[in-house]
Amino acid sequence: MEDNALKTLFHPFERGLIGLPGMEREWVFSGPPPGFIPPEGFASRPTCIQTWRPAYLALQKQGHDARAELPAGFTFDGALILLGRYREDNLLRIRGAGLAVKAGGMVVVAGGKTDGVGPLRTQLQESLPELQSLSKHHGVVFWFEVPQGGLKELLPRPAEPVRFDDLTIPPGVFSADGPDPASVMLAGFFDGRLSGRVADFGAGWGYLGAEALKSRAEITTLASYEADWRSSEACRSNLVPLARGRSLTFHWIDLASEPVDRLYDWVIMNPPFHEGRAARPQIGIGFIEAASRALKPGGKLLMVANRNLPYEAALEARFHRVERLAEANGFKVIEATR
Repeated sequence: MEDNALKTLFHPFERGLIGLPGMEREWVFSGPPPGFIPPEGFASRPTCIQTWRPAYLALQKQGHDARAELPAGFTFDGALILLGRYREDNLLRIRGAGLAVKAGGMVVVAGGKTDGVGPLRTQLQESLPELQSLSKHHGVVFWFEVPQGGLKELLPRPAEPVRFDDLTIPPGVFSADGPDPASVMLAGFFDGRLSGRVADFGAGWGYLGAEALKSRAEITTLASYEADWRSSEACRSNLVPLARGRSLTFHWIDLASEPVDRLYDWVIMNPPFHEGRAARPQIGIGFIEAASRALKPGGKLLMVANRNLPYEAALEARFHRVERLAEANGFKVIEATR
């Protein structure tokens, strides 16, 4: 679907409905997939805003100017925005990229029909009546020129952040309405168990890290590893007030491809097992492999997963002792000793 959405995004340029930008034009591309190829004649080399670490690294490797966030104070002649599956993230990216475009510049937005592009187009058309659109490649693309007065009052505002206890969850990230039940179950095993140097793999906005720091566990260091930039920054903001003299580090990292030093006494994690809408248990197996490399001899992994996910073989191949601590409500908590 991503390939189709990309074709949809570039279709107005190929049809001549939008002028192709020359080399002197500065464009920004929010959400570009690795390996994207602009239409012939699209001479501008867009600044690529990509918050997902694996895609960011791939774009850098391909020679693009890839960044995790929009450069402060910089304005562009145009913006390309490829929508994803989370509505609030889409609103944030449309607003962020749109506000960075000069008056008279063009904003071009596309997505598959399952990405909610239709309702977004309808919503924006109410305040931007000059907006144009078309359907192609099982998706929708719409575009509009930034008016002289700017877009600030015309673009919809994303939802306000959610507060959970003393933590702030930004809109548009995974588990944006609060911690998922599996993580809550895992946090119940922290008291009297964790100690020393602890790493949280797939830390998200910091729920497990916060519970570890608030527990009676004797933690000296907590390192948070997360592949989504916005979640990682939220994790930092949430955990720093809980440090109380303990060392905290934050790592925007792809655990599947970037190394982690063997430093830790414990790794805690609720690993993801979806990529987009597709189930991929191999992601969790990759987290298990990364944990085995990050733990000291005798170090321990404490993880939670859906009961039916096939992780036991990967655990038994890399840890000398594997114990299921609990099983309830469709989840299992496992402790593995390296």
